[in-house]
Amino acid sequence: MGESLHTVTTLPTTRQPGSPFDPPAELLDARRHGPISRYTFPGGRSGWLLTGYDLIKSVLADSRFSSRKELMIHPTVDYGDIEIPPAPPGEFLLMDDPQHSRYRKPLMGKFTVRRMRLLTERLEQITTDHLDAMEKAGPPTDLVTAFAKPIPAIMICELLGVPHQDRDSFQKQFESFMNAEADDKDVIAAYTTTQYHLAELVAAKRAHPTDDVLSDLTDSDLNDEELKGIALILLAAGLDTTANMLALGTFALLRNPEQLAALRADPALADRAVEELLRYLSVGKTFMRTAREDVELGGQTIKAGSPVILSYNTANRDPERFADPHVLDLHRQDGGHLAFGHGIHQCLGQQLARVEMRVAFPALVNRFPTLRLAIPAERVALRTEISDIHGVKSLPVTWDA
Repeated sequence: MGESLHTVTTLPTTRQPGSPFDPPAELLDARRHGPISRYTFPGGRSGWLLTGYDLIKSVLADSRFSSRKELMIHPTVDYGDIEIPPAPPGEFLLMDDPQHSRYRKPLMGKFTVRRMRLLTERLEQITTDHLDAMEKAGPPTDLVTAFAKPIPAIMICELLGVPHQDRDSFQKQFESFMNAEADDKDVIAAYTTTQYHLAELVAAKRAHPTDDVLSDLTDSDLNDEELKGIALILLAAGLDTTANMLALGTFALLRNPEQLAALRADPALADRAVEELLRYLSVGKTFMRTAREDVELGGQTIKAGSPVILSYNTANRDPERFADPHVLDLHRQDGGHLAFGHGIHQCLGQQLARVEMRVAFPALVNRFPTLRLAIPAERVALRTEISDIHGVKSLPVTWDA
C-alpha cells in the first residue's frame, strides 16, 4: 500500500444530490480505495480515516485507542493552539476506563433488554396519543414536531424524572444547546440554562427521590456534578438520535414503497426493519479515537497520538460485510451493524431506542395507510452536515383524511 495509500483532505459535508440516505460521495470513494486512508486535519495535522467495517469494529474494541476528550482533534475545524480540557465529571462517553466504567456501571442495570421491553405499554400509549393528535388536527403536518421528537423526549424525561410541567422548557433549551447552526452566544446561553435545570433536577431527586433513573443514582457515591454530567449524556443520547431515526426512517420508508408495504403487511417484521433502518441510515455518522501507542492497523503503523476518524456510515455500507449495501431491505439477514458502536462505549440506551422505533414505525404506517410526502422529496430539508447527527429539519407529510 505504502505510497499509493489514498489521502482525504476534507471530511465531506454534503450528501449526493437525490440521495439523502447515502454517505457522502467522497467517503464512498475513500472506501473503494481501501478501508483506511490518510486524513489531513484542518491546520495541517496528519491522521487517519477508517471507512471499512472490520477495521472500525477492531478499533472500537481496542483499548489502545482512546476516547478521552482532551486527546481529540476536531475533524473539520481548526481550533489552533486552544487546549482541550478533559470531559466534565459524569460525561463518560469522552473518557477511558477506569473513569468510564465508574460512571457507566451504575447505569447498566437501568437499560437492560428486559427493563426496556417493560416500557412497551407506556410507549404504545404515548405513540397512540400523538397519532390521535395528528389525526384530529388533520393533514398536512410536520412529522418531526408532531411525532418524531416528542416520543423520545417524553420517554427520556420520564426515565430521568423530569417533572411534567418542566418538560417543554427543558427540551427547548436542550435542543437549542444541541443546535449546530445556532449562534455561539445562543448555544452558550442554552447550555448554561440546561446546566441550571439539571442542577435543580439533581437537587430535587436528592431531597425527594421518585421512581426514576436519576433518583436511583442518588443512592450511589456519585456527587451532584457527576449526576449532572450523566443526565446530560442520557439526554443527548435519548433525544436527538432517536428523533432523527424516526423522522429520517419514515422518509426512507416513504421513498421505498415496497419496503413500507412489507412492514404494513407483516407486524412481525418490525424488529428486522428497525435493525435495517439503523444500518441503512447510520444517523451517528463519525466518531473519533486517538492512538495511545503505536498500533499496526490495516497494513499501516498508526503512531501514538495520531487522531483517527471512524466513519460509521461507510462501515454500515461496506460491500465486504453487507450484500447490496446501498439497498434498503427489511428482510435482510446479514445483521451486525455498527450504528450503536461496539466495545465498551457501545450505546448504553440502544435497547430503549430499539423499543421506541419498534413501536412507533408500525403504529404510524398502519394508522395512516395513505401517508406520503407533502412536498417533493428533493425539497425535504436535511440537517446541516456540521451536526454530528444526520437527519431532517422537518418532514412535511400528508394523508387522505
